[in-house]
Amino acid sequence: MEKQSSSSDALRGKVAMVTGANAGMGKEISLALAGMGATVVMVSRDRARGEAARAELESKTGNRKVELMLADLSSQQSIRHLVSEFEAGHDRLHVLVNNAGITLPMRTETADGTEAVFATNHLAAFLLSNLLLPVLKGSAPSRIVTVSSAAHTMGKIDFDDLQSATGYSEIRAYNASKLANVLFTYELARRIAGTGVTANVVEPGFVKTNLRVPFPFSLFSFMRGSAVNGARPTVFLASSPEVEGVSGRFFSQKGVATKSSKPSYDAEAARRLWKLSSELTHLSSA
Repeated sequence: MEKQSSSSDALRGKVAMVTGANAGMGKEISLALAGMGATVVMVSRDRARGEAARAELESKTGNRKVELMLADLSSQQSIRHLVSEFEAGHDRLHVLVNNAGITLPMRTETADGTEAVFATNHLAAFLLSNLLLPVLKGSAPSRIVTVSSAAHTMGKIDFDDLQSATGYSEIRAYNASKLANVLFTYELARRIAGTGVTANVVEPGFVKTNLRVPFPFSLFSFMRGSAVNGARPTVFLASSPEVEGVSGRFFSQKGVATKSSKPSYDAEAARRLWKLSSELTHLSSA
């Protein structure tokens, strides 16, 4: 991974959207991209926290092209409204960072009737990326970066109980959603090959953020790194000329393309997950 650019115009003229942008890694990613001159659309669920983060970015970078858009990423209606609002004000998008994620100690269903961790961590990235593909293709070269986790190596996709209806475990639900991020990215990269849009997935390391750490990971919370360090590989994938045209790869916390878990390369599982995700979000699975 190259040293992060400090140039104030490295991304001038580019438009980037970052989800989960009001705190933690999302804020640090947004800060870095704004510092490079990009127009940054920060997606937040909470207006007050989002506006405070937006104002902080403006103050630190001097970039007046930092915007806030509100969305509850557990809600498909809210995601569709976000896309409509974005497209009403922008005709270009060069970088989409799917960063938002949650863990929950108890099984919770969204307004759409889907399990909330699966909905927020996987279906939101799936739906948002697909809905924004037309503008991303029209802005090519452009990039989709999805934040996963080393937890994906412990994940299992149970197609007989995709939404943990028969037995919920916080850590199993989280791990499965992070594996889904990788399977989704690989299948997306296959589907958009040749369009000028790239799709990659990144593991930021064990990062200290506002995200609740599920047991037994919580036992090692003292080992968590900073959000600044966690953001660096994502910023690299979003901005560096070194990875122009690189797609369908898994990047480590060091910003180096590496192997993901063996189950993540199961192309049949990726296609099956894509089809089921399409059905759950009412998109064509073609």
